[in-house]
Amino acid sequence: MTRRWIVIDILVVLLFVGIGRSNHHHGDSLSGMVSTTWPFAVGLAIGWLIVLVRRQNGVSLGAGVEVWLATVALGMILRVIAGQGTAFAFIVVALVFLGALMLGLRLVRSSLFNPST
Repeated sequence: MTRRWIVIDILVVLLFVGIGRSNHHHGDSLSGMVSTTWPFAVGLAIGWLIVLVRRQNGVSLGAGVEVWLATVALGMILRVIAGQGTAFAFIVVALVFLGALMLGLRLVRSSLFNPST
């Protein structure tokens, strides 16, 4: 189950990057995708590492919040270090988009598999 959610979170990050690059007419070259993705991928990996080291259920909303915030916070820090842009609006969009999908998918999963009676 954990591997599946790691893959889902990776796909969410790739979707975020792909939509962003498309909307800003940056193209879909492999090098461009990698350049934009890697800071968020590193943040995602560290977020998941924290969840796994703490032996949390990665599907839980609490773990999702940790992964989401690590992805965005570390992704933005790494973008600054790499000389990439981090405009305030971009940070807000990243928080909203990644949060909506990472947490929203966990909420949907929770409601489907743990419906309240």
